Amino acid sequence: MPVHDWTRVSAGTFHDFHNAWITELRNALNGGLLPRGFYAQGEQHAGQIQTDVLTLHAGGDPAAQGGGGVLAEAPPRVSRKVSASEAAFVRAARRTLIIRHVSGHRVVALLEIVSPANKDRPRSVADFAHKAESALRQGIHLLVVDLFPPGLHDPQGIHEVIWEGYSEEVNAPPLDKPLTLASYMVGPLPEAYLEFVAVGDALPAMPLFLDLHAYVTVPFNSTYEAAYRGVPEIWREVLEGPAPPAA
Repeated sequence: MPVHDWTRVSAGTFHDFHNAWITELRNALNGGLLPRGFYAQGEQHAGQIQTDVLTLHAGGDPAAQGGGGVLAEAPPRVSRKVSASEAAFVRAARRTLIIRHVSGHRVVALLEIVSPANKDRPRSVADFAHKAESALRQGIHLLVVDLFPPGLHDPQGIHEVIWEGYSEEVNAPPLDKPLTLASYMVGPLPEAYLEFVAVGDALPAMPLFLDLHAYVTVPFNSTYEAAYRGVPEIWREVLEGPAPPAA
């Protein structure tokens, strides 16, 4: 299914779709994508981190467990891979204090879908980026989906705001593909796996890392399509109709 232009509808309409999509993603992850010992829950709190989908580890080595989606050897195939600069990473580490909490059901990965409220003002963008960086600093892998183009408060896209403490290289989305999917793998130096899409494109599957060697492939296109079926007809007509005239 092609990605729609969600800037055409209200933030509340996207929030309604957002909630349905999170449920479909949770169902897909728990329905066989995650190996034994891992499970996903939606709309949970992880300490001071509030997120859309948590992937939790109940024990065991992901590469040794069953489950349809784990790939333990080949790196993900994406359009762009970027690695953190060691110098930038060290500089950022000096500014960060992380309090670690160990529990039996530890968080290993987060999945976030960016909403208009995450980008409506400078503080909102900064808060989102801080939450993402805090997760990475705590050793939690992260997958971010942003179906909104760069705006006034993230002119180079949400990935650049998250990644500015890790590298001096700019990886803003191209003008013809302004929507971003970014998967972050923590490690000695974090790595980011990026895909850029445009309205009308099908969403690519993306890796969600469970450790440094294993990930599951998240089926964004099929779960998006399933969630979109519940969008009220009045809003589907807006999303699927002719583009509004330029201001």
